[in-house]
Amino acid sequence: MTDSTVAINNPKIENAWCMYDWANSVYSLVITSALFPIYYQAVTTSSDGSDKVEFLGITITNSVLYSYALSFSFLIITPLLPLLSGVADYAGNKKAFMRFFCYLGGLACMGMYFFNANTLEWGILCVVLASIGYSGSLVFYDAFLPEIVSQDQFNRVSAKGYSMGYYGGVVLLVINLIMIMNHSMFHFESDGAATRFSFLLVGIWWIGFAQIPLNQLPDSRRNESKGKLLRGYEELVKVWKALRTNPDLKKYIVAYFFFNMGVQTVMYMAATFGSKELALDDSKLIATVLIIQLVAAIGAQAFSRIAVRVGDRPTLLGMICFWIFVCFGAYLTTTEIQFYFLATAVGLVMGGIQSLSRATYSKLIPRDSIDYASYFSFFDCTFNLSIVAGTFSYGLVEHLTGSMRNSSLAIAAFFIVGFVILIGVKSPLIQKTSHD
Repeated sequence: MTDSTVAINNPKIENAWCMYDWANSVYSLVITSALFPIYYQAVTTSSDGSDKVEFLGITITNSVLYSYALSFSFLIITPLLPLLSGVADYAGNKKAFMRFFCYLGGLACMGMYFFNANTLEWGILCVVLASIGYSGSLVFYDAFLPEIVSQDQFNRVSAKGYSMGYYGGVVLLVINLIMIMNHSMFHFESDGAATRFSFLLVGIWWIGFAQIPLNQLPDSRRNESKGKLLRGYEELVKVWKALRTNPDLKKYIVAYFFFNMGVQTVMYMAATFGSKELALDDSKLIATVLIIQLVAAIGAQAFSRIAVRVGDRPTLLGMICFWIFVCFGAYLTTTEIQFYFLATAVGLVMGGIQSLSRATYSKLIPRDSIDYASYFSFFDCTFNLSIVAGTFSYGLVEHLTGSMRNSSLAIAAFFIVGFVILIGVKSPLIQKTSHD
């Protein structure tokens, strides 16, 4: 429950909430999508072109190691979030947890400055910690949405947050690109040194702009009862029982698990796919990522408006169908031009499906609930587990077949399962929404 002195739909609070997307999305763009995967691929590929690396005494393909590292990070954070969010609801300190994970992620990004060909283990550790910080902070950030705006504003504000995130990421990426391409002007000895400095800037940007939401978002009403740790578990039991008596919410979470498995895996592995399967050079890969981000910002807003007219569920079903075609398109893509068209298609639905997924879940939470962080811990645990399953499956299929193209077909199967389950969600709240 929010502080009673904070008015719902307060533009100042709404903008502050959206600023966390602006702050943390530089991690999503620079670290997970653009510069770091390219840098990682470069420093872990030997001079003779071999993509095998030694990690803790094990010889493994560099891209497989990267996908497994991401899976591991989400596997660590997932069991902790339900407990932490339950504690946060009762203690009224969601912002404290959000701040901790934000700082953990930002500092880990800064630590990537020291990653090079001789410090592979350190680089993977930073990858894991940054991922934990990012996903950990999101559960508490997302939980503020139903506290600060009314239900009829969920789609609009969720889309606004994602759009600000895409724009913010592009701003820092462009700054980094200018610095990398003119590294001598900025007194860097090489473009690699400039790239490592860009990781430092990501952490500074993330933590710096996060001060706006951390200072302006309202504190929840505190519950001074003792045994907060036990209370957290009790809250989880209450949410689980609510899921069992709310078939639409339960079906939606299962459907979300499958289609988000596909969405997130595509986002994390797209640059690696272009580098390994199509041998695109770094500048073309980065241009592709920029295209995706700019189109995604437009897509988030566009699909938000479409959902107002036709309903959340029909819009989500349409986007999932689009994603299925994208996966088959990736399998068939062999030229640079085809890859650019594919990237544009990904961007169009990437922002829309993420934004609408969050807003749709917010609508399905019982209106008499004050335990928003506990409900969103289930949502974000589903998010994290889907990434574990998606990235691990992607890496496993490549490991077994020797081709990332086959991994694209596996992702298409995830979308198909999600589509079938989502058809069974019948709640009128997501069939047709009224105009704002």
